[in-house]
Amino acid sequence: MKLKNILIVVKDIQKSKQFYHDLFGLDVVADNEGNMILTEGLVLQDEKIWRDFLGKESIPESNSCELYFEEYDLESFVAKLERLYPSIKYVNRLMTHSWGQKVIRFYDPDGNLIEVGTPM
Repeated sequence: MKLKNILIVVKDIQKSKQFYHDLFGLDVVADNEGNMILTEGLVLQDEKIWRDFLGKESIPESNSCELYFEEYDLESFVAKLERLYPSIKYVNRLMTHSWGQKVIRFYDPDGNLIEVGTPM
């Protein structure tokens, strides 16, 4: 058995597709009417489908999980983030952990937590 995809709930699938393409270079692999599979195994699901399936609302900024990306040139990534999405909500701006790893944490437009760090 293997893990195939990670699914996140989004309000506007087109806006989220653009966000993940702009910042991380993810492209569409399949578009199945409310379920969009992007490269690297990220799936965007329309919140209406999620709500109908579970019978519950999703909770933005629940902080129960995060998407983690690695980037060698984190300063350039931060500059791109600030240029393309100046109103992004940060958990923490660029910082360096005691073990030397640089990281930044922020929410995507739907409140999904993202961390970008330098490779360890």
